[in-house]
Amino acid sequence: MQATILLLPGDGIGPEVVTSARRVLEAVAEHVGHAFHFRDAPIGGAAIDETGHPLPPETVAACRKSDAVLLGAVGGPRWADPDAAVRPEQGLLQLRQTLDAFANLRPVRTYRGLEDASALRPDRLDGIDLVIVRELTGGIYFGKRQEASDGSTEAYDTMAYRESEIERIAHVAFRLAQSRKRRVVSVDKANVLAASRLWRRVVTRTAREYPGVAFESMLVDAAAMHLLRRPRSFDVLVTGNLFGDILGDEASMLAGSMGLLPSASLAGLPEPSKAKRRVRGLYEPIHGSAPDIAGKGIANPIAAILSGALMLRYSFGLPQEAQWIEDAVAQTLADGVRTPDLPSDLPVGTEEMTCAVLDTLEQSVAATTTWEANVHA
Repeated sequence: MQATILLLPGDGIGPEVVTSARRVLEAVAEHVGHAFHFRDAPIGGAAIDETGHPLPPETVAACRKSDAVLLGAVGGPRWADPDAAVRPEQGLLQLRQTLDAFANLRPVRTYRGLEDASALRPDRLDGIDLVIVRELTGGIYFGKRQEASDGSTEAYDTMAYRESEIERIAHVAFRLAQSRKRRVVSVDKANVLAASRLWRRVVTRTAREYPGVAFESMLVDAAAMHLLRRPRSFDVLVTGNLFGDILGDEASMLAGSMGLLPSASLAGLPEPSKAKRRVRGLYEPIHGSAPDIAGKGIANPIAAILSGALMLRYSFGLPQEAQWIEDAVAQTLADGVRTPDLPSDLPVGTEEMTCAVLDTLEQSVAATTTWEANVHA
């Protein structure tokens, strides 16, 4: 197959981890005979410095001409003034709206050999495999707001959802659950918030269309507690923008580091009968730009590499190739290769971790196909 992939390296460690993900995608493409065409464009602080805009029109045009987008990270101290008229994070929010990427998938799993990286006891970690489905283009991040400026002493943000926005994200969660353990938990704050009461009514109604999927609603404070108390009980969690943002970062500590977790932001999932239809998506590690380690060559590239695997699965319909990457990452970590964000007496850098994944990837598929000798070129 042929596909055009737009790379948005962004700020901080973004360029470093995007380079690693590209190398792994190139290796898979060479191995199987796919043709991935890569383009680069600016976003975030780098784009502000270059053009004055966090998401320049040229970047928007390139996104629309691409089959998928791989993002590094945006933001940093240089652009951290909350009163600035232009901020890197504005570019990210605009990008999600431009791509209509309303469904954010954050898979969370634990890895053999990393039991000591999590804050939880090892007996709570074995077998964790869940996905947080976060509504990404509505809710409090996009509602009406007032800033406390020009002498004002009042500020507010508005959490607003339409029935159609809730219904479409619910369908994504239930379709995803059908291919997993067939359990969905909808997270809200229906005992307090009007928007959450609408959320609960719509998701509960949508659940009736999926009789083979177990369903329950849960208040967000209870969900936060149970993610630590009994994380293995979860399969798919679906929730709004704010709650998904917070719970996603909490869940990253189950794995042991935000440097391990990828994400996919999609314009929906196809129905099972149309599973091979391409879905344009935005793929990115859940971590930030980490300016304190940018340029030091020690950033963990795993989350970006796994984001590339999600791209193969959801945008290109290549589940086998995605599984190769995910298996290679799991085996590399089991072999004891660690970047400094993970417990290790001898941590490695970004380059060493990337090469270790590439080596393991080669070994995992060499028995069935021929591997190109120049994957490290």
